[in-house]
Amino acid sequence: MEKEKIYIIGAGLSGLIAALELEKSGFSPIILESSDRIGGRMKTDEVDGFLLDHGFQVLNTAYPEAKKYLDFQALNLKTFDPGAVIFEGKDSYIITDPMRNPLKIVGMAFSKVGTFLDKVKMFTLTQELKKKSNEAIFKEPSLPTHQYLKDYGFSDQIINNFFKPFFRGIFLEKHLNTPSRMFEFIFKMFALGQAAVPEKGMGEIPAMIRRQLSTTQIYFNSPVEKVEGKTIHLRNGETLEADRIIIAVQPDKVMKQLQGQFAPAHQVTNLYFSLHKSFFARPMIGLLPGDQLVNNIVFMDDVSKAYSTNGRALLSVSVLESDMGEKDLIKAVQAELEAISGIKGEYFKFVKAYTIPYALPSLEDLRYSIPMTECKITDHVYLAGDYLLNGSINAAMTSGRTAAEAVVHSYMPTY
Repeated sequence: MEKEKIYIIGAGLSGLIAALELEKSGFSPIILESSDRIGGRMKTDEVDGFLLDHGFQVLNTAYPEAKKYLDFQALNLKTFDPGAVIFEGKDSYIITDPMRNPLKIVGMAFSKVGTFLDKVKMFTLTQELKKKSNEAIFKEPSLPTHQYLKDYGFSDQIINNFFKPFFRGIFLEKHLNTPSRMFEFIFKMFALGQAAVPEKGMGEIPAMIRRQLSTTQIYFNSPVEKVEGKTIHLRNGETLEADRIIIAVQPDKVMKQLQGQFAPAHQVTNLYFSLHKSFFARPMIGLLPGDQLVNNIVFMDDVSKAYSTNGRALLSVSVLESDMGEKDLIKAVQAELEAISGIKGEYFKFVKAYTIPYALPSLEDLRYSIPMTECKITDHVYLAGDYLLNGSINAAMTSGRTAAEAVVHSYMPTY
């Protein structure tokens, strides 16, 4: 089996999990990665004494696949306090545990965000979803999330003040058009688990998976131009002959016949600023309701001290839609930060910005899993990636495992 030439295109989470599962069955795959490092969308840079994740991301500790492949203790996970800091102009208030234990929320604080009935409905929804399997959630009829929330009976007050800014930051789209299956799944995961980051950044997650590989080779700076049959054409003109190929990137990039099959992905711009100290002083996400440019903010060193080793606080800012140039965007964000904090905009020192065009796939038909047969597109080519299921770390891992299982199954004798 080691002589079988199995190539995996892409060293993101899906590709790494596929390699790990292939190794367990005795194969020695080769990963072709276009960049100079693993991780795909999950990378962490070290800049001026800061750790900068490529986009604000968290790991939910309730994800079943994450529990299977990751050692949470070794990652030294640092958790967020459940809830959020809501900013309305110069006012701010905290809602605690809105999903984990809705009935324990302090009434006065919650009344600014929603009504007493909202609190009851939050509790009811939490209990309903905890009893429902993940597979069952993804078999439910789907509505746009904003319609689902209205139909469930939540007030406009809590939809606008909490659900919209919180889930916009997860779905990376402003109007909560994302199918309600995804909302139910994420809501359940937050009710069961905790949002966390590895102590030394999200890049530690793919690094941990890579350390579990022993016979896999990874060829960096090896962008694939196209796949034709069993032949892989590299951009440098080389060709590779394969027995099996797992495409763990969006396949229209390497299979021209699939172009036009995918909706434009959701984009996000993540800006980092440093400040003399955090004005949160707690590991919590800050939400800005309404039509502001900024959707959410987090002082990353409040969550994990390792994110800053230079004595200054590190602020992560997420912007969903903007056609501004970088300089104008920085000024506009600094102005919004000044408005909510009372700290002069110029004191927020710009560190770096990441614009991530493909941050999340845009999907209508969301699924929790797929049968092996559905990730096979020819006798030799298989697909892996969260776009096959739903936009989550859990889905990326599931799809990598499923593709590997399909490849292994293809070598089994049939009777």
